[in-house]
Amino acid sequence: MAHIVILGAGVGGMTMAYEMRESARAEDKVTVISNFSYFQFTPSNPWVAVNWRKRDDITIEAGPYLKKKNIDFIPVGAARVHPEKNQIELTDGRTLDYDYLVIATGPKLAFDEIPGLGPAAHTQSICHVDHAIAAGKAWDDFVKKPGPIVVGAVQGASCFGPAYEFAMIMDTDLRRRKLRNQVPMTFVTSEPYIGHLGLGGVGDSKGMLESAMRQRHIKWICNAKVTKVEEGKMFVAEHNDKGEVIKEHELPFAYSMMLPAFKGIDAVFGIEGLTNPRGFIAIDAHQRNPKYPNVFAVGVCVAIPPVEATPVPTGTPKTGYMIESMVTASAHNIRALIDGREPDEKATWNAICLADFGDSGAAFVALPQIPPRNVNWFKEGKWVHLAKVAFEKYFMRKMKAGTTEPLYEKYVLKLMGVHKLK
Repeated sequence: MAHIVILGAGVGGMTMAYEMRESARAEDKVTVISNFSYFQFTPSNPWVAVNWRKRDDITIEAGPYLKKKNIDFIPVGAARVHPEKNQIELTDGRTLDYDYLVIATGPKLAFDEIPGLGPAAHTQSICHVDHAIAAGKAWDDFVKKPGPIVVGAVQGASCFGPAYEFAMIMDTDLRRRKLRNQVPMTFVTSEPYIGHLGLGGVGDSKGMLESAMRQRHIKWICNAKVTKVEEGKMFVAEHNDKGEVIKEHELPFAYSMMLPAFKGIDAVFGIEGLTNPRGFIAIDAHQRNPKYPNVFAVGVCVAIPPVEATPVPTGTPKTGYMIESMVTASAHNIRALIDGREPDEKATWNAICLADFGDSGAAFVALPQIPPRNVNWFKEGKWVHLAKVAFEKYFMRKMKAGTTEPLYEKYVLKLMGVHKLK
């Protein structure tokens, strides 16, 4: 019997558990460990933050659904991974042995790298459902007394799509309330230009997103580094293409949401050979750690170099489609090792995204994610908003059913009308 442990119960962890259970032998044991008892559909957090969704709409208790698939669940966080011993030390003092480990934790949110950043200080977050709920409460207060908004992503951030989404969603909500004329909005981003997205742009993402923001009267500052945040005030250094500071901004705000940079979680941070200096898991072409070949990783916790050098640091995003591909490759490769074979499956690392704008949206397909690409496609329209609403319901339904079908490939690509592109 082999014991496969999956660390994390998010989009990567839950799908990994279902695929691993199907790929493993009947006698093999699959266990999921998570510091939260529930699964959350993170892409819906921007809607939660303006109270278009409630917590129960985008979360399910993970244990009962995993149990239906004969998957053990331990709702206790990991204190430390000990890959040299094939063990995980839990925060309640227990130690769990494994034969194979899949790290699918997502990131640690590095709010502490900028003074005054984050929900514990002066800005909101949509990175976790708890943060989004707090942001929604702050939004209720804000619309009673509207003022300037500052929104965007700080230096080192790698997930830019939700920042654009939230800016547009706030704009839509304010227009519906007939308050938009009272709210100056500034988008602050470490990207070298609007629509870079950490990907060097996709199709005409620069022109289309700039146009969308102009239509919505959203100003922007690119090549921006947030130096500190005080109550109601953000300090931003704008850089040129050489990385030199060309202007200092002092931006007042009554409401702000800034996406932070990501790091690896404390349980793995600093383990030589397992992680890079930021704490992300080093992997080979088969999702396997080079030093500890029985350790795999999927999702945001994986170390991927930036697509290109930028004047202000930006990371590379990991979209749902890429994560899904990592999961499938990992499940097949672990089964190969169990059977005494060498891993041979590789993730495709393609990028697909549906970004909701509240009443319209933008979608892109980058095949592969890192240029040059075979497919470089970016479109905008109301159909994207409708597609994301439909996909949210579809994904939550499939999580409850324990499906292993490739959700993004079969659903999102089909919605985009490019499902035959490979």
